[in-house]
Amino acid sequence: MERRNFIQALAAGAAAGGITAAQSAAAATANAANTAGAGPGVSGAEARAQLAALAQKMSEPVLTNMAAGTLKKNFALEVSPTWDGRDKGVAYLECFGRLIAGIAPWLALPDDGTPEGRTRKRLHQLALQSYTNSVDPANPDYLSWKVHGQTLVDSAYFTNALIRAPQALWDPLDARTKQRIIAEIKSLRRIEPPYINWMLFAAMNEAWLMSIGEEFDPLRMNVAIRKINEWYVGDGWIKDGEAFHFDYYNAFVMHPMMVEILDVLDAKKGAFWNGKPEELRAQAIKRMQRYSEHLERFIATDGSFPPIGRSLTYRTAAFQPLALLALRKQLPQSLPEGQIRAAMHAVHKAVWNAPSNFTKDGYLTIGFVGHQPELGDWYSNNGSMYIASASLLPLGLPASDSYWTAPAQDWTQKKAFAGARFPKDYPVNY
Repeated sequence: MERRNFIQALAAGAAAGGITAAQSAAAATANAANTAGAGPGVSGAEARAQLAALAQKMSEPVLTNMAAGTLKKNFALEVSPTWDGRDKGVAYLECFGRLIAGIAPWLALPDDGTPEGRTRKRLHQLALQSYTNSVDPANPDYLSWKVHGQTLVDSAYFTNALIRAPQALWDPLDARTKQRIIAEIKSLRRIEPPYINWMLFAAMNEAWLMSIGEEFDPLRMNVAIRKINEWYVGDGWIKDGEAFHFDYYNAFVMHPMMVEILDVLDAKKGAFWNGKPEELRAQAIKRMQRYSEHLERFIATDGSFPPIGRSLTYRTAAFQPLALLALRKQLPQSLPEGQIRAAMHAVHKAVWNAPSNFTKDGYLTIGFVGHQPELGDWYSNNGSMYIASASLLPLGLPASDSYWTAPAQDWTQKKAFAGARFPKDYPVNY
């Protein structure tokens, strides 16, 4: 597949006057440096500019249309060739819920007068209107809250965003919209999750209710937490149910949701929990850190990574733990910020350079690197693909943060295959 400059691919379809015009000069410098083989990667400012351009490109069509009540009208659905026949309406909640979970910390940054800041402010306002429309039965973009069990899955990303950015996305909503959201989330208790990763989706919704002082179901949290700990197999890896799957579900769901649910439990000191939630939370963070060390070593010298397992079309969501730890300032000492930023930049470039990742209307397609519908699973639609926004989480750190200002460093495989020194790797027992 023909490759193009990273920013050229991102700029196509972006709104006039947005951040992409401001990124062009930075992109040219970055491309020249990469072509010349200079160092471990581009500067932090250039990496941020390119990631912000990707965030805008991914968000713009979805939020612009949903805020206008035209997402269902204009988002042409694509389903996997092996689609299981469920109501396709679930795709719109998948699209919005998954997108907003990844960009929520970015939208929560304070307003500023930079091109990025102006774009971010506009997208933030569109996101708030989208939340309002999503639960308004009179709006054309009222989401499919009352159909397939898949709704439980994507409601958890919808509420995860509210946990990640409550002051930006929850507090500004009007009282009626808040009550509608609460009612829709509570209504999903009708769906009993199977004993797999779905238990965390039910628990996430209850954790969000707990976080805002609403009545919550402690059993749905309790059982999920206990099962995840039972399924821990060691060295940072968690089974998805009774069987072990060598795939990226530890990144898509298991580690991030477990940690963020325990954040709420610890912060609220849930009286229902017979134990010390702060110890559980600390343990879960250590396990995610160890898993992230493995993820970092998966990244090849060119930013490619192993195309393994289910839901491969979720693309860069495979690196959500690294992105989340960077956002939380909890990267382990073995993974310096400049190293992770450079590695993640290489991953984004390897995946998002393919023009066919997006349709002519700017929506994501089914695929891993480009449009590859045959890789879709029986539950895959193009709305599902928006979980890829999870790799954008470091944008929630301001441009002045050390994650963006630290010098770029080579990541493990670049060091290893250059004959440079790199740390040995040993299993841990948390």
